[in-house]
Amino acid sequence: MLTSIGKISKSVLLKILVGIIILPFIFWGMGDVFRGGNQNILATIDSDKVTTQEFFNYLNKLNLSENDLKNINKTNLVDQILSEYIGKKIISLEVNDLGIKLTDKALKDIIVNDETFFKDGKFSRTEYEFFLIKNSLSAPFFEKNLAEQEKKRQLLSFLSEGFPIPTYYVYEEFKKENQIKDIQYLDLSSIYKKEDVKIDEIKKIYSENKSFFTDRFKKISYSELTPNILIGKSDFDKSFFEKINDIENNALDGISMQNISQKYNLQIEETELLNKKQLNTVGKKNEKIKKKLFDKFFLIKNIKQPELINHDQKYYLVEITSIDEKQKNLEDPDVSDVIKSQIVLEKKINNNSKLAKEIALGNFKKEDMRKIANENNINIQNTRINGLKEDHKVFNKDILKRILETEDGEFNVVTDGLMAKNFIIFSEKSEASKIDKKSADYEKYSSLAKLNFARNFYGIYDNGVNKKYNVEVNNKALIRVKNSF
Repeated sequence: MLTSIGKISKSVLLKILVGIIILPFIFWGMGDVFRGGNQNILATIDSDKVTTQEFFNYLNKLNLSENDLKNINKTNLVDQILSEYIGKKIISLEVNDLGIKLTDKALKDIIVNDETFFKDGKFSRTEYEFFLIKNSLSAPFFEKNLAEQEKKRQLLSFLSEGFPIPTYYVYEEFKKENQIKDIQYLDLSSIYKKEDVKIDEIKKIYSENKSFFTDRFKKISYSELTPNILIGKSDFDKSFFEKINDIENNALDGISMQNISQKYNLQIEETELLNKKQLNTVGKKNEKIKKKLFDKFFLIKNIKQPELINHDQKYYLVEITSIDEKQKNLEDPDVSDVIKSQIVLEKKINNNSKLAKEIALGNFKKEDMRKIANENNINIQNTRINGLKEDHKVFNKDILKRILETEDGEFNVVTDGLMAKNFIIFSEKSEASKIDKKSADYEKYSSLAKLNFARNFYGIYDNGVNKKYNVEVNNKALIRVKNSF
């Protein structure tokens, strides 16, 4: 398909799903539910069966990265995806069990009120059909998936309705973002910059992980599909998209790029062997294809299997004709930089974990903070935080949130997502702002409080659902799935 239903969820039509809390099935324990059995049955949910083919079809729709596929046997990625898939299946069973239905009229109302299909301010059947053709979707397939998604949304709405939220919880939500807090902090980043990475450490990691340091080169054949080539005119009309759909079906049916190009009189361009940076095997850059388009071409995994690519409102038939791998040596800056970053990151994690453990055990005091400052010739700083909305010169929003969650008289180790910024902070005193019940903010924080209440309830609901359904995973079939990559 040109655009899977997963990709189409980016449209306004399916934005109803964005931000909805999904029940936390993904990381349940699977240790004691593995079984042997029929190699074609990957899992059972009560009497419902998940076949290996069904799961493969689901995996193919996820468009996993080349790196994910390369290392799939060294991670638990397949286990996580299977657990997520089982979770989705269970939600569907719950939808049926609770009798949640969507009438044809309700489905029609969802579609005709979506601005994606508007023309001149109102629903256009032509725009709807054009959307389906452009994305290679049949109306029954699209509408069935939309109906299933809407029923799941109704299930989650049903579960979260009726929570009476006490005023206290609204105030607590408001306080999380609107405190005025005086803190002391120690910037660990300046300490971590001094961390020395020894050449022996780099060599050791390289020798133990040589297989990860290879450069993959691909030779790519491609042809841009334009209206002039396919239908003899410049209009992107229905007949053009029908041709596009035919070409995609030919590719999916296993017809070679050579035969497709002959059938539709396509002009094929071919690159030399290039890596993901568009460098050839001697390091010369090929800039004939624009970077973003090349990146899409390079993501294609299979050799001699043409695929249809949609990029920047243009269509291309693309095929990887050959793949070659070259071992990177330790002198390659990419290799040494990656290893150095890994070593530094590991040291940051270990040090932060050690500090956090000391703080959690109550063993970290102000004199310990002063000792770290003195040993590294840095100063303990003082600052005032004016809520989460403040544009602070030192802390970003994620770190500010962690700081505001720290109780007065307590220490905390806070860091950003990439661990580029790391701090020990001590909360001295806080002042809670007031909120007017009649203000727009009150409604906002009331919704946040209700959402957190709902999250807690979903956790309880999830435990009940896990007990309700008997899930068994066929370990032999799962291993076979992993080994197929």
